Amino acid sequence: MNTLHFDFLVIGSGLGGLATALRLAPHGSVAVITKKNLEESNTAHAQGGVACVIDAKDSFKQHIQDTLAAGAGLCNEDAVTKIVESGPEVINHLITLGAKFTTRGEMGHTSHKDDFDLGKEGGHTERRVLHAGDITGEEIESTLVNAAMAEKNISTFENHIAIDLITSSRLGWLGEDCALGAYALDIASNKVVTFTSHATVVAAGGAGKVYLYSSNPDVSCGGGVAMCYRAFAPIANMEFYQFHPTILFNQKLRSFLISEALRGEGALLKRYNSSGKLIEFMHKYHPQRELAPRDIVARAIDNEMKTYGLECVFLDIRHKGGDFIKKRFPNIFEKCLGAGINMADEPVPVVPAAHYCCGGIKTDLNGFTGIKGLYALGENACTGLHGANRLASNSLLEALVVAKFAAENIAESLHEIISTKPSGNIPLWTSGNATDSDEIVVISHNWDEIRHFMWDYVGIVRTNKRLERAKARIKNIRKEIEKYYWDFIVSPDIIELRNIASVAEIIIDSAMQRKESRGLHFNSDYPSPDPTMENKDTIIQKSRKHNA
Repeated sequence: MNTLHFDFLVIGSGLGGLATALRLAPHGSVAVITKKNLEESNTAHAQGGVACVIDAKDSFKQHIQDTLAAGAGLCNEDAVTKIVESGPEVINHLITLGAKFTTRGEMGHTSHKDDFDLGKEGGHTERRVLHAGDITGEEIESTLVNAAMAEKNISTFENHIAIDLITSSRLGWLGEDCALGAYALDIASNKVVTFTSHATVVAAGGAGKVYLYSSNPDVSCGGGVAMCYRAFAPIANMEFYQFHPTILFNQKLRSFLISEALRGEGALLKRYNSSGKLIEFMHKYHPQRELAPRDIVARAIDNEMKTYGLECVFLDIRHKGGDFIKKRFPNIFEKCLGAGINMADEPVPVVPAAHYCCGGIKTDLNGFTGIKGLYALGENACTGLHGANRLASNSLLEALVVAKFAAENIAESLHEIISTKPSGNIPLWTSGNATDSDEIVVISHNWDEIRHFMWDYVGIVRTNKRLERAKARIKNIRKEIEKYYWDFIVSPDIIELRNIASVAEIIIDSAMQRKESRGLHFNSDYPSPDPTMENKDTIIQKSRKHNA
């Protein structure tokens, strides 16, 4: 039972993973492994919605232009076009699975009441965001989980944390490098299981826990990027980490996101002046004010806080009235009320926090990584859609579209993958001379130190000196962690710490390579952006001389 074989292995149970698994199921057996329960993912925490052109007033062309503008010159225009134009088809498929989006009638509109109620978020010039109240991610995730559980060809493995990918190159086999599966720790039994497969899909989500403050759930430790990096896949544009401008600033409710959709419905950003009066400030930073792209809004808030010595700023939507707020944002209203904040009567205290990774495992539009049989999609992948800054609500769209493309490409390539894959015995996991460790303090200390210096030195605003300090620290910590990893038996904590340290160093190296300010990467030592520089991706790839 230490080895399990499936036609397809999917690592991750968010939107990207489950959507791919469902499309692969007609073609063979699918294993979905996830480090906690199926529902726990970044997808489940998404509030805003899915950007998609379904209104006659809107157009693919305008959605494409909005995406390119937000991406600050680094978007792959072909990827943008194909993903945007595929939107209606994948949304319809999601609806056939049972997903329900809010209609105008549910929002109290009498005209066209059966039409979807479309939201507007930062960087969008039209209303095009489908939503399910303010718990869109939860609605989508539960729909996909129910569909996956009903599919006889899908086997799910909860509380299994992926340790490393198995590839022919890493095993020392000759010939073309091929993905063969993955090793995963069964947390309940504390045993390592070998999953073998013809094709492996990495959809392990984001890496927000690399930073001290994040909107992400605890599972977001960058495992997908770290594993693919160790398997020699190229990693692109990791310097572009998006900080959501408005995370609730409250001791009772940490890491709770206040959706950008509030600003889309007219909420205003304000701060207290020296006279104790709330005043607006976004007019100083961008003509679109509160609906400027996220990188600009986050930097504006960061600058106001640092300039005036503030702990937070405030998001004020009181002028919309309590009835509207409760109907449009019922979950956010109740969560804030539970934390002692009545959005109808008082402004909401907010701060920026790490939210979304715009870079990741470099892939084509089919999610193909360049290693035969290895695919990646969702937040841990980089198709070129987001460029230097993600346009709000494009990420769920991307995951749906690339899941479709990836499954189709895998099915078409399956015979060729199987017929050309090198054969041999895949070794079971061995701990060698490793022993149990009770030095949990080492893990917690390194975890805390990484997240603190990443926030301080590689955050919203960077400098060359800060990046150099971060690089010096991560080099030493990586050495310490690698020694610890090989000396002691694996545990969930050491697996996640190892991944966080790897991703932190990749972000630092990427940021040091980019000698300009662009989009989400703002280095005050460089122009923003440098017109003399060629618009190109930052690529980080592990050398095969250091196969470990």
